[in-house]
Amino acid sequence: MAEVTDVNQKVGAVIGEIRPMLQADGGDIELVGVDSGVVKVRLRGACACCPGAQATLKMFVERRLKAKVPEVERVESVAF
Repeated sequence: MAEVTDVNQKVGAVIGEIRPMLQADGGDIELVGVDSGVVKVRLRGACACCPGAQATLKMFVERRLKAKVPEVERVESVAF
């Protein structure tokens, strides 16, 4: 259980680093949860309806999370 909490904390910290960058463009990101290496996030604000949201999710968010938290296998966006 401690390992799961540790991964959640690491992912949460990286999301905290990413948030200001998305907020600067009128968007936001919310961590929904982490399950077996899959990080689920919810894009909000301008990011929720942006045509480039999936590219941002994969090329920026997922890349950064994988680099900083080796347990992360992929990132998925969930709807409201």
